[in-house]
Amino acid sequence: MQFLGIEIAPSSTRVATFDLETAEVTSRSSAAHDWLPGLPEGHREQDPRQWIEAVDTAVRACLGQLGEARAELAGIGVTGPAGGLVALDEGDRVIRPAKLAGDRSARVQADELARAFGGAPGWIEMTGNAVDPAGMAALALGLKRREPEHFARAAKLMSPQDFVVYWLTGEWACAPSVAASTGCYDLVAGEWCREIVDWVDPDLRGRLAPLHAGSTAAGRLRSPLAEAWGFGPGVVVSPAVVDTAAAMLAAGATKPGEVVADLSTAGALAGLSAEAVVDYRGEGLAGRDLCGNGLVRFEMRNAVAAPEVFRRHYGWDAARFEAALVEMPPGAGGLVFLPYLRGESAPRVGAGNGVMFGMTAENWTPEHLARATAEGVALGFGYGLSRLAELGFEPGEIRLVRDPGPAMGQVLADVFGLPVVAVRGEGGALAGAAMHGAVSYFHDHGETLGFDEIAGYLTAVDEATRCQPDAAAHELLDGLLGRRQYLVESLQAGGFL
Repeated sequence: MQFLGIEIAPSSTRVATFDLETAEVTSRSSAAHDWLPGLPEGHREQDPRQWIEAVDTAVRACLGQLGEARAELAGIGVTGPAGGLVALDEGDRVIRPAKLAGDRSARVQADELARAFGGAPGWIEMTGNAVDPAGMAALALGLKRREPEHFARAAKLMSPQDFVVYWLTGEWACAPSVAASTGCYDLVAGEWCREIVDWVDPDLRGRLAPLHAGSTAAGRLRSPLAEAWGFGPGVVVSPAVVDTAAAMLAAGATKPGEVVADLSTAGALAGLSAEAVVDYRGEGLAGRDLCGNGLVRFEMRNAVAAPEVFRRHYGWDAARFEAALVEMPPGAGGLVFLPYLRGESAPRVGAGNGVMFGMTAENWTPEHLARATAEGVALGFGYGLSRLAELGFEPGEIRLVRDPGPAMGQVLADVFGLPVVAVRGEGGALAGAAMHGAVSYFHDHGETLGFDEIAGYLTAVDEATRCQPDAAAHELLDGLLGRRQYLVESLQAGGFL
């Protein structure tokens, strides 16, 4: 039995199929999209028809790889980044180019919304997150203010991934993981926030999709598509989900208390809770996973960038970097690195300024700098874990997305004071989307396959990567974490960060 995942990313659509019996990837393909040219700074727009063409191209390529096994395709899952807006008229025609995650064209409207509801604290109180210019609330208000004729025509407003599911099935729905990223959703109550929706426009509620449970199917693949792709009847399509939620499933995290550190370019530390958890300091992004758990995610933007910059500067490969981590003892000879080359979300650092503190004639060596770089990244994750602890999380271990190697794994374990272990395989949101499609298929056919069961079957950790913390190293690095945070706050107060 085959299940297909679709990921709508900013630069391309990726598609892969997974065999439920062998737990292996059986095909993969991708098709690129283009940004609309000539837009003002901060605008990120694409024509949604590009996504349709990209999905069709990538799916057909995967089916060519599957051959006769395409007849085993039973379910489809769709994922994509949080944020963005697609507007359709009453005839389901695209009214204007879609806004995507990262769009900042509605910054003025985001500020307007925040002021109307008590500033950032008030908005977090109502929705669970700070107002996002790329969220549906701000983008819808921006459409109303700047393009009233388009807003008046809009009959349906939806996220990019919900648009793709609508195209696949003809069914309009929004799962909690997507709703939580819109700015129109009350995370704690689990419903559209009437006060915000009505404030944006009295008719906005009728233009938002019905909320949909995450485990049941959104619908069946439309007959014309099933016939064009050579599928049998009854292919199930799950509701679209945000990529962070799909990635948690792919990492095998389905139960409250589980924490995952993503060491890929997406860089994040995320944990699951039985109920919705809100970070009132606004550093953690609150949401929902596919299982209905609360999800809190702290972004770590420099998890990959900082070590890459160091290695590029010295011309080192990954093996040489690992060797330096083993050679240098914890503490890097007194060096403390703030690796904010791309800014940071936790702690909140807007500008891209990195700081190397504590230099002496003895520790200014490539090996010391390598150790400081690794510890700078790991202490960033340690800060995220300290924030999760403040929110009530007590994990027994940390799962790693992407094996960082034994030396970096040990640095992380020593910072956390907890065992760390890497998840096998590529994982990621694309795999999570396909796994979601499998759960929806079985629920649709009356079988009670749960998210924990599919994760237990398709996801495993690589015990060879497990690292146990060293008590003495943890004590040293835990003290360094406090010093580092004091340094961050002092530099921020002086205007240097």
